[in-house]
Amino acid sequence: MDERLMKKCIGQPVPEWDMMHRLPIDRPVGPDMWDTGTIFRMNSTYMDVTEPSFLEKQWFITGVVLAFVFMGIGPYIYNFTHSGPPAPAFWLFVFDCLALAAVVLFGTIVWRMGRGFFFGLRRRPIRFHRSELKLYAIRSRRFFMRRGQGDIVWEAPWAKDSIFCLHKEVTQFNTVYHIRHYAVDENGKVTRVFSIGREWTGSPEVELVLVQWNYWCKYMNGGPNGLPKPMLFHTEHETPRESFLFALYGLGMRASPFWRIITMPLVLVFAAGRIVANASCRDPQWPESIGKVSEISPDDPYAEPRAGTPVGWAETVLAQQRGEYPNDPQGKVDHWGGEQDGVVNARLWLTDQPPKNLSGA
Repeated sequence: MDERLMKKCIGQPVPEWDMMHRLPIDRPVGPDMWDTGTIFRMNSTYMDVTEPSFLEKQWFITGVVLAFVFMGIGPYIYNFTHSGPPAPAFWLFVFDCLALAAVVLFGTIVWRMGRGFFFGLRRRPIRFHRSELKLYAIRSRRFFMRRGQGDIVWEAPWAKDSIFCLHKEVTQFNTVYHIRHYAVDENGKVTRVFSIGREWTGSPEVELVLVQWNYWCKYMNGGPNGLPKPMLFHTEHETPRESFLFALYGLGMRASPFWRIITMPLVLVFAAGRIVANASCRDPQWPESIGKVSEISPDDPYAEPRAGTPVGWAETVLAQQRGEYPNDPQGKVDHWGGEQDGVVNARLWLTDQPPKNLSGA
């Protein structure tokens, strides 16, 4: 889902379904916890995680490229109608309008979908900061910045009254879920909204939403000690090989060889678009004030990734095949008093009245 579609919430109350599915920070929402592929780095002070467009931007970039190609319909119509024998003025006017409409229509799509993906930031990390008890979310590139100013960052307090929700979005293709944070004014109207982590598709993946939220809460409330290893550490320096793997796994993490063969042309298109978009962007820059409070000890035992830790899809998969990195590491939460089956618990969360577990109950 394109995050810019969330702007329709601005000035409105938090959606009712979201409020009914509000995520607490002080108690678990299910029996399990693990990371589902959202982490760049972690240590005793902070954890940097993804936002949905990082994993999915090849889809939007391909849409931008196609729209740009279709913009060429306009100049083609104009050239075709004006390069031959003179035509009646009325029909020239009609075809000129069609040419202009093609440029305006597809140009608008290019502008709206391309902003941020081209000439923006290669990634927009969200920092879970334990000592500050805040989330710092880089939102967009600052093209003209003063020394130490950094890119545009939103802050969200890690507090009981902060509004974190499970959000459901019904599209023409499927139903998707992600975790949102809403900031509201004194009248309860939304002033800011952003999503955290990644996007999960269909009701079977709601369990993954809950285990991911438990993972982040465990980190913020108890630190990295005892957390399962992340699924992988995403690279902060994406190579063409990693771009190819993003495109490949975006069409199915466990797809069959036959499916990968027949979708390979599409994978190559996606990968090329992602590579070109990354080349036009730069890495994010944290403001100096956030950098100062994010300094970590050189001997932090939980600072990852470190030397010997695989980074990115390619290195992690190879390390797993060698038995040097755990495959699908998982863990259990402490003091869970609700439904013990994670799948059944996820189904309960999809009801209009999700379970409200109390720790130790």
